[in-house]
Amino acid sequence: MENIFKERLKTMREMRGLTQSQLADKVGIPSTSISHLESGSRKPSFDNLRRLAKFFEISTDYLIGNVDSIDDYAPDALYRDINSLNQNDRDMIENMIKLMKQK
Repeated sequence: MENIFKERLKTMREMRGLTQSQLADKVGIPSTSISHLESGSRKPSFDNLRRLAKFFEISTDYLIGNVDSIDDYAPDALYRDINSLNQNDRDMIENMIKLMKQK
């Protein structure tokens, strides 16, 4: 788990263009913890694992290597993305879904 976790954590952080310190601030854990997690010198606590997964909008299972694919649009992430759109765009998405269901 440690090797997969540390690699995935670093990859997710770099994909967001964040330093270890910036990620730590956003997640609410000490920056030294991020450093230790990425180096593999410490295992994540359940709370830190949950915080990181929530921030990256991925599953804890992906982070620790239990599954190999990221569900880019987990239901809650999709819901947040759609709700961030203006009403016209939300209506357009709703119509597209209706059309796709008719196939």
